[in-house]
Parts: sequence; structure tokens; C-alpha cells
Amino acid sequence: MKYSIAFAVATATVANAGFCSDAFEEFGNFFCPNAVKQIKYTGLDIAGKYRAVSQMTDAGECTFEDKDYSGPIAPFDEDLTLHFRGPLSLKSVAVYTPSKGKRDVPKPHSKRHGHQHLHKKHHEHQAEKRGDTVVATIDGKVVSWENNYFGPSTTAPEATAPVNAAAAAVSSVVSAVKSGVESAIKGGSTPSAAVPAGDFERIAYYSSKDQIADGLVFLGNLGDPAISGTWDTVWGSSLAYANEDGTKAAASPTVLKDGLIDDSTEIIIASDQECKGDCGTVRPGAVAYKGFEGANKVFLAEFSMPLSGKTGWNMDMPAFWMLNGAIPRTGQYSKCSCWAGDNASPQQGGCGEADIVEVLRTGDTKAKSTFHFAAGTGDSHYFDRPTDKPMKVAVVFQAASSTASIKVLDDDYDFGTSLTSDQVEDLINDESTPSLFSLMSFAL
Repeated sequence: MKYSIAFAVATATVANAGFCSDAFEEFGNFFCPNAVKQIKYTGLDIAGKYRAVSQMTDAGECTFEDKDYSGPIAPFDEDLTLHFRGPLSLKSVAVYTPSKGKRDVPKPHSKRHGHQHLHKKHHEHQAEKRGDTVVATIDGKVVSWENNYFGPSTTAPEATAPVNAAAAAVSSVVSAVKSGVESAIKGGSTPSAAVPAGDFERIAYYSSKDQIADGLVFLGNLGDPAISGTWDTVWGSSLAYANEDGTKAAASPTVLKDGLIDDSTEIIIASDQECKGDCGTVRPGAVAYKGFEGANKVFLAEFSMPLSGKTGWNMDMPAFWMLNGAIPRTGQYSKCSCWAGDNASPQQGGCGEADIVEVLRTGDTKAKSTFHFAAGTGDSHYFDRPTDKPMKVAVVFQAASSTASIKVLDDDYDFGTSLTSDQVEDLINDESTPSLFSLMSFAL
């Protein structure tokens, strides 16, 4: 989100006020009379170009090169990062992409495991080898023995033939479980379940209550050369690992704690795939991770946006939005990013920002949605700001229909380890109550 975003949103909504004949103006923004549960954007298959950063130096040099894009949802098929600004309490996030077949997908783990899981992405840890005590009831008698998985035991408990048979069976099961755990540790994921081709697998998950963080990292424009990321007088703060409340840099990936993100704080969520020379231009010294890419993807988020009562620049103006991952990796709040176009033609805009639920005025309870790129547009319809309790929202990008959909979900919607293709279709299908649905088009 750029600091000039309010003006851009106001311009877009003025142009689209006609989609709602009875729209009213309020402090420079246009609103329809009632809140909706879904805003759908169609016609996303419009080719264009943007200015990609080709070089960025500590000395202040920033050069660009044209990058063409095309496809069903381009440029939003490129990797996207998730951004949350307070006052906001983030409860859970889940990201889904199409399964490639019968493969494993991560299951959630606790903060302890989650924190270690994040660290294992960057540090090698030797798993502690220890024996396991197996207890079983055989022929009405309780027996136990030491099961050594790292070579034959020097001693073994005496047992009858039935006990030995049972021991072998139990040992086989436990060994299989242990093998799966060891494989998960080596592969950086937890034990998993298969997802059929055609369905969507959960590739990233966060739960504030359970302190689970899997497949994602928390970042911020918090660069501190002594901790992580960098800072200078030319570009300011780079991306860095965020600490548990998102206010300062952390030395390594850290799980966001359960609590309220302050009005002046912004949290960024990227995938746990670190850039290794394959993310285009990255600011020197910055912590750099890939976002979530692909022409078909689903983002589920649960959050509340309580009223803080604070006043001033950006105070009490919470927001949830997405950016092309190249923007924060260079300069989200500087001129050295692909966010802005050169205005040479309608087809030359920025690389993509999607405002999902954004409050545009201090203390307002109406939240809008706007897409920023060459063919960008916004809607005068709005979502009710979730001030008193969390709201669950689904953001779906679908290649087959060249559609982006934002839908408010039922409170009991489950952020499970997978979604069937029918569930995804239901997320993007039109809201059944016409007055709660808004349809927009990117077509010029």
C-alpha cells in the first residue's frame, strides 16, 4: 500500500460510481447505500506491461526495464505477498493451490514445532536419537520393551513367542510412524495426507490461537543491519524478519503472537521459500522471500478490525491487501519498485496491488476493495468493518474464468488442509442474495 493510495482509490471509485446509481460521496470516497458479502472482478485476461526494477544499489541507483505480461489473471499470477495494517487482530491465514496429484501436504503444528520448523529452514539440526518404550497388553498381561530404531539393541527383554510377535508388529507400526516424522523433519514439513489431483492443497497456514506457522514467514519494513535486513538514508528500511508483535526486526523467522497489531504497524506474510537469485532484482541486504504464485490460488483469512479511537496519519485505518512480491523486495515505500507505471499508455501500469478489505478514513466502519494495475478498478460497494468480532474472507484467483473474487464466509468455515474443487467453485460462485453481491469488470 502506497502513502498516496487514498487519492488513487478516490479516483478509481469516482470512475465506477455509475455501477451504483444511488452512490453517495463521503470525504472524497463514493459508497453504495448497503454493505455486500461478495465483490467479484471479471475480465482479468488483459495483456499489459509494467516497469520492473532491473537494478537497485545502495548508492541510490534504480533502473527499470519493461516487462510484458499476459494470461488469464496476469499480472496477479505472479507471486503475491499478504499485508495487514492495524488496528487488526489476525486470527488465521491459509493459502491453497491446485494439487498435482496424490502428494503430501503439511498438517499444522504447534508454536514450539512451528518456531523450530521455521528455524530448520535456515539451520541444520541433528535430531536427537533415543529409544522408545513400547507398552502393550497381550493375553491379558501388560508388557513393555525398549525399541531401538538406530541399530540392534545390546539387550532385549525376554518374551514368549506371542509377545515377540506382538512386539514385531508394534515395532513395525512405530517404525513407520517414526520414519514419517524423520522424513518430515528432513523435508521441512510435518506428517501429511494425500490430496487428489483437481483439488486444492493447503501450502501455508497460520493460527494465532495455536501459534502455528507453516509454509510462511512474517516480515516487515523493519530492516536493522544489526539484526536482519538493512537500513540506510537512501532507501530507508528494507524487509526484515518481524518480531512476535511486528514492531521490530527479529534475527530469524518468528511466529506472530496472538494479539492486536497496532495502528502504526504493518505485517507482511510471504511463503517460506527464500529467494536464491530467482526473484528478480532484490534490494541489497534485504531479507527476501517469494510470495504465493500461480494462476489459480485461494487465500483465506480471519481477522477483526476493532476501533482504536486514535487519530492522525493512517490511524484507525486498518487494511488487508496484497502486493506483487517484487514490490516489497525492492522498495514498498520508495520510488524504486514496480508499483507505479510510467503513464505512457493505458496499458502501462504497475505490477499489481489488490486491496481486499481497506478502511479509507480514520474511524470509518466501511471497508472497500480496489485493484491497482494497468486495467485497475475499484468498487463503490463496501464490506462492513469487523469491529466487534472476527470476519472470515476468501480471496480466489481463478484462471478458467479470469476472475478474482472476494467473499465474506460463514463464521464456522473451516480452514482445513485441503479444499475440493467444488468447495473452490462455491467460494467464487455468486452470492445468492443479489443485494449482497457486486460484479465489476476489468475490461477497458
